[in-house]
Amino acid sequence: MAARAGDGDAFGRLVGPLRDELRAHCYRMLGSVHDAEDAVQEALDRAWRSLDRFEDHGSIRPWLYKIATNRSLTIIERRGRRELPTDLSPDGVPLAEAVWLEPYPDRLMGWTTRLGPEARVLARESVELAFVAALQHLSARQRAVLLLRDVLGYASSEAADLLDTTVPAVNSALQRARKVLAGLLPDTSQHQTLDALGDAAQRELAKRYMSAWEAGDVDAIVAMLTEDARYSMPPLRVWYEGYDGIRGFLVDAALRHRWRFLPAWANGQLAFGTYLWNDERGVYAPAGLDLVALRGQRIVEVVSFLDADFPTFGLPAQLTGNDSSDAR
Repeated sequence: MAARAGDGDAFGRLVGPLRDELRAHCYRMLGSVHDAEDAVQEALDRAWRSLDRFEDHGSIRPWLYKIATNRSLTIIERRGRRELPTDLSPDGVPLAEAVWLEPYPDRLMGWTTRLGPEARVLARESVELAFVAALQHLSARQRAVLLLRDVLGYASSEAADLLDTTVPAVNSALQRARKVLAGLLPDTSQHQTLDALGDAAQRELAKRYMSAWEAGDVDAIVAMLTEDARYSMPPLRVWYEGYDGIRGFLVDAALRHRWRFLPAWANGQLAFGTYLWNDERGVYAPAGLDLVALRGQRIVEVVSFLDADFPTFGLPAQLTGNDSSDAR
């Protein structure tokens, strides 16, 4: 192959189509877009330097996944797991030491367009926030095994080769990982994907949610929630649960301030860029990226990432207050 002969452009053409899916894999492992990008870049650099050792059996994909997975395992060893506020116990990780889970821009999932409809749905579900958060409770090795087997579809023997271990070790780790996840993930029987909800229903739900916030209508917001809904705002540790808990937060947050919302997409989920009016600057400034999880057609969880980089999610860095819809 030309790449093996030292042709950098040929290597780029060879690995380019796989870069997005490798990043998604590393994100599932690490819970961080930034760490995932670093892991993929280091993996590709290492692959380029070691290309003479690649045994060409028709596809470079498994070899790249092996390098990227091992790089992710090394990164995990250097730090603790990433958290959401709702996963922290009162006597758990000190706030100063908490490392927060990061949202994943849907625009980085362009590789899913090459998949069929069913495979595309599964790919989106594999980066949903609840799933990635649950993965963080697995050991690094269990995480890798489960992703290679249940998400990427490698056989036990193939996963063992990628991880330089044995088939019994893979099967044992997979059994333990599945058991842990079963106790952490929400009941999927009532889980509502965006694809199942349909475009019209998605637009209607998004419109109602944005309008309620911009109008400061606390009752309308609460009416869209499930009884056990949760609301968190990393990097703040505090979070709220249930109608009363969330209503108390909303009375202060929604009524005392002026808001603008824009729809967005992250982790395969409906999301909103939220903007808070800034008197000093005379603009609506970014306040948080809200990821919304649904049960049926109600909201079961909102995670508002206060430090999200809005342009990364296709959102403007600020909004002006010139149009009449800003006034209440």
